[in-house]
Amino acid sequence: MQHGPAVRRRKLGAELRALRTSAGLTSGEAARLVGWHQSKVSRIETGTSGVKPADVRLLLDAYGVADSQLRELLLVLAGSDDGGGRHHWWHAYRGVLPPTYRDFISLESQATAMRTLETTVVPGLLQTPEYARAVTKAAVEGLPEDRLDTLVEVRLARQDVLRADPPLELSAVLDEAVLRREVGGPGVMARQLERLVEAARLPQVRLQVLPFAAGAHIGVTGPFVIFSFSSTSDLNVVVLDHLTSSLYLERKEDLQAYTEAFNALQIHALSPEDSLDFIAGTAAGA
Repeated sequence: MQHGPAVRRRKLGAELRALRTSAGLTSGEAARLVGWHQSKVSRIETGTSGVKPADVRLLLDAYGVADSQLRELLLVLAGSDDGGGRHHWWHAYRGVLPPTYRDFISLESQATAMRTLETTVVPGLLQTPEYARAVTKAAVEGLPEDRLDTLVEVRLARQDVLRADPPLELSAVLDEAVLRREVGGPGVMARQLERLVEAARLPQVRLQVLPFAAGAHIGVTGPFVIFSFSSTSDLNVVVLDHLTSSLYLERKEDLQAYTEAFNALQIHALSPEDSLDFIAGTAAGA
């Protein structure tokens, strides 16, 4: 279990090591190709030191990596803000957002799919502006208005991943409590439920409701997010949010456990069609 930056370094290093091996090169041979000392290649591959995007490009060129999607993903993990894909807009908020949140946004921006269990609030990618404001204000007491405005702006900007080409594939299991908890007042909640109905009809969004009638379930331990990447499953990661930080789980055992948990939750939840009816019915009674 690591904080975001450490996980990113380790994942980047592991992928670069795999690419070097596939290219049939030793670490010493790779170092000579790019004009470095062998120890630098070793430190990068073990994640013990950071690596600049320019150095990643040198290594990828030396290894003959032509896959543009994979190259961009690895450059993002190295902190690049000039990749060839989605604009890395979050770098404009470096002075406002903590590193773990920027890491989360960068992974979210580059992921192919996102699976999430939410037990308390609507997923950030599906929140209305009013709902996002109410949630943020409640989560961080005493927040100045200008900073509150900025955090809401960031949350809404994140939603562009659902409109990208191709869009992020979002699968979300929502505990019924998410629909019943009145956030921001009746009017705000009514509009938020309407937004969920609209989102549930999008082809890239799969929403399922876990009703109270399902009883105790594996998700009672708390919400989580699983990011998946089409270029390589080795970069898949589980994110757990805490009050002051986020924790990232990268071990294969952790990924398997959370994937199995999510699959079980989907089985116990209402089908997407019945969930849409459930949300619409809740909205009608809000």
